[in-house]
Formats: sequence, structure tokens, C-alpha cells
Amino acid sequence: MTVLILTREFDMSADHLVRALREREIDVCRINTAWFPSQLSLSAELRSGRWSGTLNTEHRTLDLDEVRAVWYRSPEAYQLPAELSAAERHHAFMEAKYGLGGVLTSLPALWVNHPARAAGAAYKPVQLVTASRSGLRVPDTVITNEPSTVRSFTDRGKTITKLLGASSIYEEGKRKVGFTRLVDEKDLADLRGIEVTTHCFQSWVSKSFETRVTVVGDRMTAVAIRAGSASSYVDWRTDYDALSYELTEMPDEVASGVRRLMDNLGLKYGALDFVVTPDGEWIFLEVNPTGQYGWIEAKTGAALTDQLAELLGEGTP
Repeated sequence: MTVLILTREFDMSADHLVRALREREIDVCRINTAWFPSQLSLSAELRSGRWSGTLNTEHRTLDLDEVRAVWYRSPEAYQLPAELSAAERHHAFMEAKYGLGGVLTSLPALWVNHPARAAGAAYKPVQLVTASRSGLRVPDTVITNEPSTVRSFTDRGKTITKLLGASSIYEEGKRKVGFTRLVDEKDLADLRGIEVTTHCFQSWVSKSFETRVTVVGDRMTAVAIRAGSASSYVDWRTDYDALSYELTEMPDEVASGVRRLMDNLGLKYGALDFVVTPDGEWIFLEVNPTGQYGWIEAKTGAALTDQLAELLGEGTP
């Protein structure tokens, strides 16, 4: 049995997981998909209804038949030869995506998470409606590119706006992060640009604190995150130094809703965020199928790496 880890070159969480698997005497192979095709090659043949063959690097030949579990961590895009034209590059990338990617994603292994499930769950509107159907409470939300809809929604009360996709962009050599923030009168006075694309607005939920719930298979670890500054009270990512962490318990009905949500989305792993109101209600915000957990483990001592190693070590699709 081999556990395959698909991730980037430098990944501390992957380093820790490799050690945890080896301590359990489980064979592990770590591959960066950016190595393809210069440092990684594939030879696969359809035999008896499954793809058999090898993934080959300078230091390792991986027998595909031995792969029983895959951690789809943070794989990078294929690095194609520089001399290719734009059209050739696009063609080669698509062939690699559906060729190498198709072979790997068809393996009868335990995926944490399967790329198709992770991609589907990445849609925030899908998350919210699935969470609601799973019995979790969600904030009132509008998604629109119409200024009149924004004004009508904000008339109902205090409102925040947040991004639906990637939380950052790279521009002029700098990484710019889009944090969740409150909508103010200045925003409403000038809504130019709203029409260019969809935007997400949610009713503000009064909070006592927030929680990060890390789900690994059947295990759920809930951590209360308390803000110590004005900016982190709105979005705790703005000021990590002002945060405090504490392991906490989830209400049974919330835990049941989380299990249903994960099953409905087809996920084995997820990092979920909740707001806990002063009345003790848990309000679902989102789930990240590939969310970070290393800093939670470091701050609380929660054995998340060990949980992942045990899940992957089971190797049951």
C-alpha cells in the first residue's frame, strides 16, 4: 500500500504528514504536479477495468496499483516547455489535464478530497444551499451584479461583503487580499463596478466568537477563535496576533448537520467556519475543501496530522 501526496514543493503540513505516515510504517510518495513533464512521466494502460502502470520521477517509480489513498493537498499547474506557442501550450495543458489527471482521478483509492468533489464544493452558493438543506443555519445572502439589489438588501440592516472565489490577486508583483468587510455609506454612495461581475453580500451576524471546525473523516475538531481587535472581529484573518484559540464542543445538532453537509458534498476533509452568536447559535459561513490546518494544530495541540495519517492509512475508498 502507498499513500500518494499531491502538493507543491514547499509545504510544511505535507512534511509533517510524511513523517507521521512513515512513523506508522506506511509507504508514502510525494509528487509535485508541476514536475510534469520535465521531471515526471506517466505510463498507464487500461487493464481489467482499471488504469495500471507507473508514475516516474528521477528518484521514484510509483506503481499505480499500489496507491490506496491520495491526499490532494495543493497541486500546482503543469510546467510545460517554454518554447511552446500559446496555442501549443493550451493544447498540451488540456491533454495533460485529461490524460494524467484523468488516470489519477480514476484510481480506486481513498481521496482526501477527490478533485471533482473539491471543485464542486468550492462554489460558495452550492455550500450555502447544501448547508441549509443539511440542517445548518446560514446567513441571509444575496449574490448580484445589480446596484439596486445591493441597496435593497442593505436597507434591511447591517451588511458585510465577501469574495466568492480566491481571496487574493497578484498585481504589479504584489499579493493583494480581499477581506470580509462591513458595507458603509461611502460604498453605497458609489456602486460603480458592481455590474462588472457578481458580488456576495450577507446580513451581519452578531457574534460572541467564531469557530473553525476541522473535519477529518469521521472526526471533528472545533476551535473557538476569539478576536482581540476591531478588524479581527469583522474578519479574523486581518490580525492573527490579536486572536486567541480554545478547543470547544459542538452542539449535537450542529455536528449532525456538519456530517450531512460533508456527505452531501462528498468530502472527507474540510475546514468549516461558523459564527457563534451571543445566544449560542452556530451560523455556518463556509467550508474549504483544502483549508489550512497547521496553525490550528500549533495553537491548540489538536492532533490533526495524526488524524489525517490514520485516515489515509486505512486506504478504504
